[in-house]
Amino acid sequence: MKYYIIAGEASGDLLGSYLMKEIKKNDSQADFLVWGGDLMEAQGGELAKHYKDLAFMGFWEVAKNLRTIFRNLAICKTDLLLYEPDVVILIDYPGFNMRIAEFAKENGFRVVYYVSPSVWAWKKSRVFKIKRDVDLLLTILPFEKEFYAKYDYDAAYIGHPLLDVLEDQKESFGTLEQFKEKYQLDAHKPIIAILPGSRKQELERILPMMLTVIDQYPEHQFVISKVKWQPEALYRKLLNNRDIRLIEGDTYPMLHHATAALVTSGTATLETALIGTPQVVCYKTSHLSYRIAKLLVGKHLKYISLVNLIMDEPIVTELIQGDMNTQRVKKELDLIIYDPTTIATMKSRYSALKEKLGNSGASAKGAELINKILM
Repeated sequence: MKYYIIAGEASGDLLGSYLMKEIKKNDSQADFLVWGGDLMEAQGGELAKHYKDLAFMGFWEVAKNLRTIFRNLAICKTDLLLYEPDVVILIDYPGFNMRIAEFAKENGFRVVYYVSPSVWAWKKSRVFKIKRDVDLLLTILPFEKEFYAKYDYDAAYIGHPLLDVLEDQKESFGTLEQFKEKYQLDAHKPIIAILPGSRKQELERILPMMLTVIDQYPEHQFVISKVKWQPEALYRKLLNNRDIRLIEGDTYPMLHHATAALVTSGTATLETALIGTPQVVCYKTSHLSYRIAKLLVGKHLKYISLVNLIMDEPIVTELIQGDMNTQRVKKELDLIIYDPTTIATMKSRYSALKEKLGNSGASAKGAELINKILM
């Protein structure tokens, strides 16, 4: 079978790679043409477009790049018609993928949507487009199946694939001593992890503010999660001569061995929680994008981090826009480093989160359901 898969972000590349791994178990002749990244390519996908050329953050930033986005849509549509896949699999990335879903359905292709758009948060009218254009919706959050049932649509809840990823990778975490030796870290100082995001705009807006608290923690050492496709020179420029270790390709072991973490809002917040590391969630975009987001989403969305959204309670502190300042970051970081009650409460709620998400096996369930619609 021929599979056309689109993932527009690093998290989608990760989930897509695990789904492809399971698809190959059901279909030894699987042929993949993908929009994704290195992980999907490593699973045998022919890379049509790398997500590094697709990732725009914020309403204003998207508006500024509309010409590029429309060009990519045109390229993708032509690709689909030439490739003639047996199924189109769309992973998250709704601004782009919802348009491709409509085009694919109009041209007779079967459409699978993996990771539901956040229609429960805003623009609920998109549910009707999903009903029209998507043959199989694979949801990964516990409340989504019930939400879609209200609209007479049978979404398939498969569990969260990050549980598969962590189960697969936990053996590689090693000991704290091994990790510190590998990256030439101070053997005696506890680690604070910084996850500043993967997009250039995120790095430029969020990392500098995260760095403003470093000098106030001389008894700790900070490490930064670096994404492969962003140049080291960008990080060094933002570090402004600070001697901080960049960790590339070892984010999970880094989080596992960290005492605490500053995490940019996104999939990384859930990864951090499932690993069990106390965290402060940070997010900042352009002023215009923030104002637009507040108008469109603010009244519908209580939280921005997946951890709080899934549990519908403030498990982790979210420092958004103006609240993300040196004083607040230090205050919240102090709590998750030094306050036993805060740490114990957060870890207890992390355990409840894991229980709510259920067991691993989401990727295999998704691949099996895709296989069924192709039979």
